[in-house]
Amino acid sequence: MRASLIQIDVNPDESINSRRRRVGSLVREQRGSDLVVLPELWTVGAFAYDLFADEAETLDGTLDGTTAREMSEAAREAGVWLHAGSVPERGADGVLYNTSLVFSPDGELAHSYRKIHRFGFDKGEAVLMGAGSQLVTAALPELTLGLATCYDLRFPELFRGLVDAGAQAFVIPAGWPERRRAHWTLLARARAVENQAYVLACGTGGTHAGVEQAGHSIAVDPWGEVLAEAGPGEEILTVDLDPARVAETREVFPALKDRVLGLEAPKR
Repeated sequence: MRASLIQIDVNPDESINSRRRRVGSLVREQRGSDLVVLPELWTVGAFAYDLFADEAETLDGTLDGTTAREMSEAAREAGVWLHAGSVPERGADGVLYNTSLVFSPDGELAHSYRKIHRFGFDKGEAVLMGAGSQLVTAALPELTLGLATCYDLRFPELFRGLVDAGAQAFVIPAGWPERRRAHWTLLARARAVENQAYVLACGTGGTHAGVEQAGHSIAVDPWGEVLAEAGPGEEILTVDLDPARVAETREVFPALKDRVLGLEAPKR
């Protein structure tokens, strides 16, 4: 199974419409891959909080969102499964969400995931956007993906839940800042090792609202070995994944079978 991670340079001098068209062209060029992955909030920039509401898209049966339409067409024309990163979504309840979109090779919006852990503590995304509440997996013909987004990477219990739901690989679009890049690569490898699953973590380059981005998208195998890692700027990583390697790793080193759940907290 071939996967391509497209690390987008989010340049504030490039219009959102221009970037949307350009990224659509990049996706179309990945014909021959089985899965293509884009970063988090690549249309607006993950730290461009002032654009979230103005650029929010609705996701109904007609794919009313501009990005959704463009990515649906790109997936269909390339004949790939496309994890189109995430977009600011305006839900039917009027609340904004950071929502990832997965399109099938026929252009259907097959899955969507609302980011559960919002970054910012008492500002930014944490107060501007609602939190998702559901784990989401996407069963591709060869591999079942578990969906997570950026800050989710810091919460291992989410990934355990995805493993229990059948995930064999995690796809993690992000807008991760350069100043915490060491955490990005460390946590991506940790999630792979502890869950014996592939990790495909796709970030952005450039600067979002004054926040320099880490780039360094990374693909990690179930044993924690780095298959490929990008630099800081725009780049495409293409890696071949062996779906059988997940089962082999879990059989040879069956650590997941030794999980102990429901431990009691110490009495005080």
